Amino acid sequence: MIVATAGHVDHGKTLLIKTLTGVDTDRLPDEKKRGLTIDLGFAYLPLDGHDEPIGFIDVPGHEKFIRNMVCGVAGIDYALFVIAADDGPMPQSREHLAILNLLGVKAGIIALTKTDRVSADRLAEVKDDIEELLLGTTLENAEIKPVSALQGDGVTELRDHLTAQARAFHARPSSGHFRLAVDRRFDITGAGLIVTGTVFSGTCRVGDQVRILGAPETFRVRSIRAQNEDRQSAQAGQRTALNLTGQGLNRDLVHRGDWIVTSPTAEPTFKFDARLHVLPGEPSPVPHWMPVHVHHGAAETTGRVAVLEDKSIAPGTSGLVQLVLDHPLGAHQGDGFIIRDQSSTRTIGGGHVIDIFPPIRRRAATTRLNLIRALESPDHASALRAATEASAEGLDAAAFQSSRNLTRDEFEALKSAASIKFVGNEANQRAFDEPQWQKLHGSIVKTLQSWHSQHPDQVGLADVPLLKQAGYRLPDIVAQAVAAEVEKDGTIIRERLGLRLPTHQAGFQGDDAILWQKIAGIIEADGLRPGSLADVADKLDMPQRRLQSFLTGAGRHGLAHRISNTRYLTESQITELRALAEKTATEDADGALDVRAFRDATEIGRNMAIEVLEYFDKLGYTARRGETREIKKPAN
Repeated sequence: MIVATAGHVDHGKTLLIKTLTGVDTDRLPDEKKRGLTIDLGFAYLPLDGHDEPIGFIDVPGHEKFIRNMVCGVAGIDYALFVIAADDGPMPQSREHLAILNLLGVKAGIIALTKTDRVSADRLAEVKDDIEELLLGTTLENAEIKPVSALQGDGVTELRDHLTAQARAFHARPSSGHFRLAVDRRFDITGAGLIVTGTVFSGTCRVGDQVRILGAPETFRVRSIRAQNEDRQSAQAGQRTALNLTGQGLNRDLVHRGDWIVTSPTAEPTFKFDARLHVLPGEPSPVPHWMPVHVHHGAAETTGRVAVLEDKSIAPGTSGLVQLVLDHPLGAHQGDGFIIRDQSSTRTIGGGHVIDIFPPIRRRAATTRLNLIRALESPDHASALRAATEASAEGLDAAAFQSSRNLTRDEFEALKSAASIKFVGNEANQRAFDEPQWQKLHGSIVKTLQSWHSQHPDQVGLADVPLLKQAGYRLPDIVAQAVAAEVEKDGTIIRERLGLRLPTHQAGFQGDDAILWQKIAGIIEADGLRPGSLADVADKLDMPQRRLQSFLTGAGRHGLAHRISNTRYLTESQITELRALAEKTATEDADGALDVRAFRDATEIGRNMAIEVLEYFDKLGYTARRGETREIKKPAN
């Protein structure tokens, strides 16, 4: 369990941690000189038995160092909220409580310190003030424990309380890719670079390859120290130090705010969609495009608030926003964030990240807002169902997986349990619920019916143009996968590079039909090895240019195939050659299609065999693998 202090400056946070653990967390010379916590301090309270120790993060209380406070409470499990009995709640008490509330820290205890300085009446008065302060926050029901760190009153009871909480604490699920928010880095002679921070998700083991988010290089984890103990692994919810090693690694590569991750695809983002809660005490609404400071994990950057649902967000309310950042952050769905004003003197609000892949345009469109609301659910399965229902063009599955930091196995398990259709490959995949898929299916049929009516002499449309005309602007590879999926049930038929309905057959009419029969007869007269374009033109006594133009039209009808600049084949010849190609591959021990074997089987010569196979590659019938080919799409 990770516990962080919170509270106003000089209310006794550091002394209380020292009394509880024996560790003085003020480690910097300037902190010793000024008697003031400036940066984060760390201590551990060992527990009897085999339970792991409680990790403490001591945060500064001075308003000048609020960025360090936010860094310290990111990703904690329990709050030790400190209020001095002589002062009572002060400005930073209120701001720290607001930050804990915005980040959703639900568990904690109130340490009412310096009780040796006040009377019983004053103590009762301050308790009442604290209870009033906590109303409506995540710590509303937190216990208030009076203590005196100087005299030791109440310290044992507080320690026992924290110990009991730690033993009853359920460790966070270690799902997702490993993510550690770096808050310190330093060198140790003989060991090398050490980075420390809170583990937000996943598990890391000694020997694993990790990287600094945003950088391509990977480094090896030489050793791990988690919760102040040497371990073979570290997981979500632990204070962890990683000893990293690798070529070119030095402390200048890593800074506070960086992330150490195991995901091979995760990248920092310059913008994310979120729900922003504005504090009730704000003097005015948060307007669109307001400049702010954004705190996330151990990082801070400036940016703008793009209000999505209205022109502004009133104090005490929430709204959907897009945070547009000046420097990228390593955010993922569910991460907490805090925003402060442009001069970084006042906390304005905060919330949790919803989606790290917002669109380039139309960020406030109704369809986009519906999708953001669907993605807001913290439950992955619920969010997946709702998001596919809200995605007329299919949900980007890879973006969903990455935004929610799911491993491949976790996402595959999620997919297998969902009644959702996934189309495309792993990198370019769309998810459709049944109504959306049927709607897409119907749009394709309707589009082809209209196309055939307007262009009866043409075969049909290629994958991408067909999907575009049907109203779906998908990446080319996804459009091709969608068309192939619809093709499987026989709704549409692929003819060369075009798609058509089974009821449609393009062809020539009148004199053109008679001419085609004559041309086809000449092309097919020599079996699978017809003469060149010039040879056919001579036999027809027709100008070669006119013949080529006519054959181009025959190609649009699906009747002729141009396999090279000088040679055309009919559909029946292509069908026969495909069958021979499949037979040749089947007879090979490795199932490979070799040019020489294909040449011998067809008796068309090496040059034409190469032309035909390259044409088959173009149509997707075959795919080249080094010196041979494999059959990608059997004829039957």
